[in-house]
Amino acid sequence: MGLFLHSPSEFTEGDSATSRPRYIYTTQCFETGVVWQVPRTGEIESIARGLMQCLVTAPEYLSEGNLYGVLLVQTATGDKGVLKGFSGVMDGRGQVSGWVPPLSNQVRIALIEDQTLATLDQLKRELIILDQLPIRMTYQQVLQGYEVQVKQLKVRHRKRKLGRDRKRTHYYSTLQGDALGNVLNILRKESQQDSIERRRLKQECDRALAPLIEEITQVDQQIQELKQQYSTLSRQWQAQMQVAYATERLGEGEVLLERAIDSGIFSSSLEKVCQRAAAKLLHYAVTHTLKPLAMAEFWWGEPKEDFYTGQFYGASPKDCQILMRIAQMPVKPILVAEAVPLPILYQDDAIIVVDKPAGLLSVPGRRHDLQDSVLSRLRYQLPDYDFLQVVHRLDQATSGILVLAKSPSAHKELGRQFAKHQVHKTYEAILSRPIGKTAGVIDLPLWGNPDERPKQSVNIEYGKPSVTHFEVLQTGNHPRVKFMPQTGRTHQLRVHAASPQGLNSPILGDSLYGEVNQTKRLHLHATSLQFIHPVTQKRLQFRCELQF
Repeated sequence: MGLFLHSPSEFTEGDSATSRPRYIYTTQCFETGVVWQVPRTGEIESIARGLMQCLVTAPEYLSEGNLYGVLLVQTATGDKGVLKGFSGVMDGRGQVSGWVPPLSNQVRIALIEDQTLATLDQLKRELIILDQLPIRMTYQQVLQGYEVQVKQLKVRHRKRKLGRDRKRTHYYSTLQGDALGNVLNILRKESQQDSIERRRLKQECDRALAPLIEEITQVDQQIQELKQQYSTLSRQWQAQMQVAYATERLGEGEVLLERAIDSGIFSSSLEKVCQRAAAKLLHYAVTHTLKPLAMAEFWWGEPKEDFYTGQFYGASPKDCQILMRIAQMPVKPILVAEAVPLPILYQDDAIIVVDKPAGLLSVPGRRHDLQDSVLSRLRYQLPDYDFLQVVHRLDQATSGILVLAKSPSAHKELGRQFAKHQVHKTYEAILSRPIGKTAGVIDLPLWGNPDERPKQSVNIEYGKPSVTHFEVLQTGNHPRVKFMPQTGRTHQLRVHAASPQGLNSPILGDSLYGEVNQTKRLHLHATSLQFIHPVTQKRLQFRCELQF
């Protein structure tokens, strides 16, 4: 039937397909809730025993001891076939004729990627939960309550002091000797009593706030620890993806990726499952349009721990999760930039200004298939620079001017200018429908809900300040608008344009906030940029012509 696909008749003459499953590889997808199952039926066990008889004729397999597997599949034409696989290596070889090949390095990277990104997402959710704990609001409410009491107490004490001052003046003019001393002593005690009352209120406030402060301190410490974990893991993952991208650029991807994995850069507990026969079988099936019907794994050879020759074995729930991912994985290659130089508008020893095309990321993404970017390409277009970093970012769908720094000092100075809103940026866009305004300011705070990534939304409670000035350049069914953002939030212009509280007119081609498949590209372009050169201190102005 093929190099790896065998006829069931090679292993058995019987057909036990109607028998109930003896075991089921099963798990549930956390994201979709869909249950994944591959049964171990009587038919596949019969096929497996046929394979065992084949192994009897090869004594070297008996001495090694290994976990073997068979997978019954259905082809696109409806025919049945059998795949056979072994765990790890067989007779010192990772690939043997007639047996499914091992998982590629890209599959292993993709699995580690899933685990890493899931961990990052979980850390981000935990950070949001901690940041939104009601303890901070409780603290503010308690504090404000005592502040009100303190103000009220100060008013009462001020009135009492004025009363004592009047009495003291009166007593000095009307009394003498012991009589004067007695009344002054009474006034002094009243003043002391007011001081005691203030101290008691402060102590009461401190006692009420102390446990809240302690809890907030603990929460803040947890937040800092989680942020550190997130930052460290994110940096490590980006570095790993850059290694993968770099090796693909050199045309030695498989060789260098293998070295990277062997050196521990991609080490993971997933590796053990990736070496398993079931993983190889399921991945071969999914990449060759074969539908898994039944699967069995058995031990053959020298016994090891709890594994004995001829016995069938299943998989743990955790391993089934990984096997499910492998069985459903349409592996995407690491995208490598074509040898087409990016348009450079300006460069010197400190900065480089480019015209970013639409559809290209500013920096590499988190996933292995999102490594092609302006930064990745320029690092190979300009290999002589040890330092090269973007100063700001444009959305993948947005085209136009992008600035990169060639030194840490230039990067820091330009970053400071962006943070202080000293950089003047203008964008032009075509909107999807008419608007009733000619100019104005959009002030809508934006928030990125982690459950709706990458979408941003207007959120008064949790959103960050986001301000956009706009001016209509051309009216009509698809007005042309100039945007002058005062802040630089993710998707700021796109959300401010689409939101009913903003212009209520999505940017043409915005499939995320507008209509899907409206046009081939997002009609948003960074047309001009003004800033102070980080070294010469001269004001620079760049303009990039529209691409639509």
